[in-house]
Amino acid sequence: MLDPNYFSLEGKKGLVIGIANEHSIAYGCARAFRTLGADLAVTYLNEKAKPYVEPAAQAVGAELFLPCDVMVPGELEAVFDALSERWGRLDFALHSIAFAPKEDLQGRLVDSSAEGFGLATNVSAHSFLRMARLAEPLMSDGGSLFAMTFFGSQRVLPTYHLMGPIKAALESAVRYTAAELGPKGIRAYAISPGPMQTRAASGLKGFDVLIEAAQTRAPLGQLAEIDDVGAVTAMLATRTGAMLTGQTIYVDGGFNIAG
Repeated sequence: MLDPNYFSLEGKKGLVIGIANEHSIAYGCARAFRTLGADLAVTYLNEKAKPYVEPAAQAVGAELFLPCDVMVPGELEAVFDALSERWGRLDFALHSIAFAPKEDLQGRLVDSSAEGFGLATNVSAHSFLRMARLAEPLMSDGGSLFAMTFFGSQRVLPTYHLMGPIKAALESAVRYTAAELGPKGIRAYAISPGPMQTRAASGLKGFDVLIEAAQTRAPLGQLAEIDDVGAVTAMLATRTGAMLTGQTIYVDGGFNIAG
């Protein structure tokens, strides 16, 4: 008989980076992690964002609530110092952050500035690698790393523009991380929800049109909500995900297979 612990995160320690408010995908993941028994650390971007994130952190009983702007030198490192001091280990970490300057995000990709492209890559993709590097010594017994992506990395979608190649870079980074850290029992996944109304999506021009089109095209006739994404992500963090790594996991009602 299958061990029930395969479906549990009881006693596991996890980090959630990227909750902006109660509508964030990262919050759906945090709720699922906590439902399965995990102890959590939650970060917030800055003092302006803190009041919007703090209720979510309290709702999931976060043991640590820390500032983390990956563009501020030392802040990501300080988060991991706090994790090391509090827990001495880490079992999973979720990266759910992305950014691009508005003028580069809403214009044509070919018109994007080198500075904007570089900033978007740094925040949205390279910071995942930094997170993985800092998590590695705390995952001495193995662990799971998660990054949030989108199907615009694989197919040209209206309005997605600059973020398409940025998310493609992130997915490739996940694959290489899975290969490099796999011998230590550390798994890596890119989670790809379909279009949904989040704060990040609000910066994309005409995104409402994409959501309507995606819902029509999805074989299940509906798109995922944050708790759907959270449930799949939390499942992968348990022992049920032990033989999966490096994949992009679609949680989109089948939108990714539609023509």
